[in-house]
Amino acid sequence: MAILINWLIPMNFSARLLQIRKSQGLTQQGLADAASLHINQIRRYEAGTAQPTLEGLIKLAQALHVSLDDLVFEANERGPSDKLKLLFEAAERLSEKEQAIIQELLEGMIIKYEARRWTQ
Repeated sequence: MAILINWLIPMNFSARLLQIRKSQGLTQQGLADAASLHINQIRRYEAGTAQPTLEGLIKLAQALHVSLDDLVFEANERGPSDKLKLLFEAAERLSEKEQAIIQELLEGMIIKYEARRWTQ
């Protein structure tokens, strides 16, 4: 039995699904066929009256040839900020030993932050 993950899927999932489907020139029936889902499910997802299970999300992502992140999250909703991306790019140019030191520092700071957050 599949578990619904309503708490995980952002409110704008329906709009994103509709946009991706249309950008690929698919009809609702075409997407339903490609994802092995019933057309009524596609209609409900796009109307925002139902949320897919994890299995359904995977089928949709595969049928649309997009990642789950692309299907579920807004652009730039996940991942590092532009400032951190630049720092990570700079770190990539360092030696493996220097990268290992930076990684240890980051991991230590994250652990420290998380520990502080849980003790408050």
